Formats: sequence, C-alpha cells, structure tokens
Amino acid sequence: MSAKQFSIEEVAKHNKDGDLWVIVDSKVYELSKFAGMHPGGLSVLLDEDIAGKDATEAFFSLHRYEVLQRPQYKRLQIGTIAGQEQQVFPRGIGELSKVPYAEPTWLTPGYYSPYYKDSHRRLHTAFRKFVEEVLVPDAHAREEDGKRPNPNTFLEMGKQEIIAMRLGPGPHLKGRTLMGGIVKPEEFDYFHELIMGQEIARAHSRGYQDGSGGGTYIGLPPILNFGKPALREKIAEEVFSGKKLCALAITEAFAGSDVAGLKCHAKKVDGGWIVTGTCKWITNGTFADYFTVGCRTDQGGLNVLVIERGQGVETKVIKTSYSSTAGTAYITFDNVFVPEEHLLGQENKGLHVILSNFNHERWGMTAVSIAAQRLIVEECLKWVSQRKVFGKPLQSQAVIRSKLAAMISRVESAQNWLENITYQMNHMKYQDQAVYLAGPIALLKKYATETAQETARDAVQIFGGRGITKSGKAMPNGRFIEHYHRTVPFDALLGGAEDVLGDLGVRQALRKMPKDARL
Repeated sequence: MSAKQFSIEEVAKHNKDGDLWVIVDSKVYELSKFAGMHPGGLSVLLDEDIAGKDATEAFFSLHRYEVLQRPQYKRLQIGTIAGQEQQVFPRGIGELSKVPYAEPTWLTPGYYSPYYKDSHRRLHTAFRKFVEEVLVPDAHAREEDGKRPNPNTFLEMGKQEIIAMRLGPGPHLKGRTLMGGIVKPEEFDYFHELIMGQEIARAHSRGYQDGSGGGTYIGLPPILNFGKPALREKIAEEVFSGKKLCALAITEAFAGSDVAGLKCHAKKVDGGWIVTGTCKWITNGTFADYFTVGCRTDQGGLNVLVIERGQGVETKVIKTSYSSTAGTAYITFDNVFVPEEHLLGQENKGLHVILSNFNHERWGMTAVSIAAQRLIVEECLKWVSQRKVFGKPLQSQAVIRSKLAAMISRVESAQNWLENITYQMNHMKYQDQAVYLAGPIALLKKYATETAQETARDAVQIFGGRGITKSGKAMPNGRFIEHYHRTVPFDALLGGAEDVLGDLGVRQALRKMPKDARL
C-alpha cells in the first residue's frame, strides 16, 4: 500500500475504462485492471457518480467493510486524499462493539451487573479473541464448501481446554489449565460457560457453530455422568484433546421429541448387546467417533449405550437448510456388538440418562440463540444508520424505529431471563435443577426461538433484497441477515420443538399448583 497523497481533482481525471480510480473513506483505489472482474460489472464502476469520485456511500450501500481488508482488494489502494482522514474504523479482533445493544449490559460501559466477576471478564476477553482469530476464518470457509471443520481447530481448542470448558463446571475440569490459567477449575461456573456459548455465535455461521462441537456438547455429558470410570476417562481424554468427537444419537425418523417412542433395538447377548436400528438428524454424525445411543430393550425399557464407529455403523449426510459442515447424519446400526461396559447408567433405565441431559442442552442452545439474535440487532442498527432512502437516512422512518424497538426489547428480555436462570443454576445442586428449572428453561427456549424468528423476519424487511441475498465474493452487506433468516428455525427444533417445550413448562407449573389456591 502506497503512502502517496492525491488531491480530489487529480483523482477525478481517472474516470474511464482502462484508467479508473475511486475514493472510499479517504483512500484512493486504482481499479483499472480490476474493473473487468468486478462482480457487479464494469458499468457500475463507470457510473458518473463513481468513476473518479468519492464512492464511499455507494460502496457501503453494497458491500461490507471486510471486502477492503481482503489482500486481493487491499493491494488496490495506491494512496490517500490530502487533507482527509479515515472515518470508518472496523471493530478490532477481540474488541467490544460500540453499537448500542450490540453487547449485553454487563459488557456495556456505564452499566453494572451482579452476576459477573473479574474471572468472567478475563475469560470473555481471551475467548472472544480466540473465536475471531481461530474459529471465524475456518467457519466462513467451511460454511461455503460444506466440509467438516478443520481438525486443527479441534486440536487448538484442546490445547486451551476449551472443549472441556464448553461442557460447563464439574469434576472433569479438575487439574486442567484453562486457557493458560485465566480462570481456575474450581471457580469456573455456568456464567463462564454462558460467555463461551454466546461468543461462539459471533461466527455468523450456524452450520459451523454445530459442526465445531455441537455433538460433543450434548453427546459427552451422559458419558461423563453415567459412564463407568474406565470408559469415561478414555473417551473424555480423547475428546478433550480434540482428537476425537462425540454425537448424541437419540432422534429417529419415527420418534422426534417423543423419546419414549424410540425403535432402535438392543438385544441382550453374552457380554453385551447387539444393536440394530437407525437414527436421523444427528449433529456431527458424519464425522463423530463415538455415538451416545438410546435403544429399546426386549424388557420394554431403554438402554443408553456408547457405540464406537466401526463395523456395522454407517453414516450418511443429510442435506438441510444450513451447511453440511454441521455433519448432520442418518445413521444405520446393523447388528453392532456393544460390550457391557459401554452401558450408561442402569440397564432398562436409560430414560433417566436421556432426560437428565436435556436441561443443560436446552439452556446452552438458548444462550447461543440469544447471542445470535443480538448480533442481528447490531447489524440492523448499523444498516439503518448508513442506508439512505428517498434522500433520507433509513432510521428517519418511524416504522423502522418501531421494528428496532421490538427487536431490542425481545433480545434484552431474553438475556435477562437467561442470566436469572444461570444464577439459579450456580446455586442449585444438579438434581435440584431438574426439579426447579426444567420448566423455566423450556419456556425460555420457546420464548427465545420464537422471538428470534420474529427478529429474522423484521431484519429482512429492514434490509430488503439484501436480506435475501446469499454471500458471494462481493460480500453483500446483508449476507448475515440472509444466513440468519434461513437457519434460525434450527434453534426452534433442536433440543425440543417449541410447542413441546411450552407444554412441558406449563405442565410442570400445574403440578406445583397448591391445592388450596382459589380465585
């Protein structure tokens, strides 16, 4: 990049095909050779308001700032305009956003929170930097090509003990050095886990978000909580190091949220079981090494078994509306022998193992869903502040401000409800969480995912055609809105459909109704 300075008059002389300069935010770009490769066509750049002129407003009406940071475009800059200074500054890696409501209250200057301590802030700073330096580049690449996340990212997470931390507080953290020691295992709590879940949403890549450990997040806890010591220790070390992955294989084509209706069958034999059946929509299933599987037994009960990838286990990709990088799979178990030591919990009492996992799973999914919704609020606030329609800023329209008011209210209420539940989790035994929090967590997840879909719809209306334009080399400024609108239904289904969760929450409340309560 040249440090040479030009006058506006000098740039104006370069306004034709073969000799084309433009100004974007005080920087001068030489587009003579690039013009023919411009994704929008040569005519766009030769427009009388673009060629040789300050095209800042036109540029940001079509592209994201990240385009200017790509090496192939950054090298087109030949200098700056004398007397002008850069006005647009992207948020630096790991830094907080200055956009109102872009960060939760506890991260917003001038505000206070009773929940977060210095260790939470240290973890937040370090983990956001890790997400943006390590995960985001891989996420954007894999979201496009649909390949599994780069195995090296799991190894990097393993080195920092991030995989272990993502499973929340517990004995599994004992003796581990968490992200270089910024938080001690004994002080790690659900707010630390909440921070990590919400930061992962920053990738704006819903498929990759699940692909980078979603299966382990829900598949490994039953092994840690109910597995025999030898099995538990072996699998935990392999997975926490980033060398192997888990998947929870409970859902079937014939039994979605109806866990009691599972048809996958485990036949008792000497030394273990023979498993036959199928599972569907299994996150990370295409590349997982271990499967935590629910099976019906001849006695009419349920067994939860750990099945290792091998003979008789076949996985096929299921194409969904988000990227194949999630590894969503259809799994066939064809007479797979499973040894006795791979049983989780007690024989024929696997329903308890399965249900014990749901509260933490739903809470974690809700945390990420709310964070993703907040990122969309930030996108919309930026857009209405820079977009002009009918000669006025988009934010000047009352109907747009009304949509923003609803979006902000939804995400702030969900975040505060989430933090209240997280506080309760920190002060309850695991068994008590099942008694007191199963209903509230179910209702919160239902609320968060319903409001997320409302926010997705409003965001598309605010961005217009840009909100339904897929990402490309030009990096359209509505790319994250399109992605969010297309993939947000996943949050409403995974971990339990909204209607099922709503009914669960109300039924649990009705069970606690006092007998003497009357109007």
